[in-house]
Amino acid sequence: MEQSQRKTCLVLGGLGFIGSHLVDSLLAQGFRVRVLDRPRIKAKDDSRFSSPYCELLEGDFTNETDIVEAIQGCDYCFHLVSTTLPKSSNANPVFDVESNVVGTIHLLQHAVANGLKKVIFVSSGGTVYGTPLTAPIHESHPTNPVCSYGITKLMIEKYLSLFYSLHGLDYTVLRLANPYGEGQRTHSTQGAVAVFLGKALRGETVEIWGDGAVIRDYIHISDVVEALLLSIPPTKQQHVFNIGSGRGHSLKEALSTIEMVTKRDVARHYQEARAFDVPANILDISAAREILGWQPKVEFDEGVERFSKWIQAHDFA
Repeated sequence: MEQSQRKTCLVLGGLGFIGSHLVDSLLAQGFRVRVLDRPRIKAKDDSRFSSPYCELLEGDFTNETDIVEAIQGCDYCFHLVSTTLPKSSNANPVFDVESNVVGTIHLLQHAVANGLKKVIFVSSGGTVYGTPLTAPIHESHPTNPVCSYGITKLMIEKYLSLFYSLHGLDYTVLRLANPYGEGQRTHSTQGAVAVFLGKALRGETVEIWGDGAVIRDYIHISDVVEALLLSIPPTKQQHVFNIGSGRGHSLKEALSTIEMVTKRDVARHYQEARAFDVPANILDISAAREILGWQPKVEFDEGVERFSKWIQAHDFA
């Protein structure tokens, strides 16, 4: 593609787990990419920034000056940033709203002012619905989050809808299940598959909140990125989509798969269940199949095996 014909994508949080995979795929698809992420975050692989079509800006999503600089000349924006985690968001909901919601409103205002074509926002299929009334969970399911993290994600979705109504700013929301895969941190405090797999490979005990019966929908990172890429064209029918595997695995089942893949027994330590963990969360992905033309391709055991090999090859366990 000629340089002058390349569309520019701004990826907020482009050094993170999802963002780094997305940046690589956007470059491979012929886009120009600008990444905005916090200073001093060292990318595991910064070779992508040697490309003349990939630019890194160090800044803060909550700093309006940084957003103004980052968004200029961009056609599309992928909003992958969150300043909080589900388990800690209830401790300071004011910060959650001030950083995530207010920061996004500033972003949308500057998107309109700069003629941005579309915003693609990564929301949370695991928290916006709250305790499911039906399974699998359709996009029309009531939204009753039990943590501030889910409430702010939902608020951002509503502001995206408002700016679309007021200013015609196109958008797509992807309510993700639980992404996992190559490049995810195994020493983190979130991401059950990554944490469990890392501990299994290091021979450490896995801590489980509750009895291990909690069911989640896990989706491989490659399927997430494909859904993000398919969200770039103008919206036709629907703005909000669930993105998951469409299947549920309990924590016990996930650990059994990890034991099978790694050929190692994993010691377990059970702790008291957490109030914000809903019993089961499985997403209905029929709308994404029918409207986006998206289909998850990586089965859970295959994804865990690929992730395990990646960890061992890169010695990041």
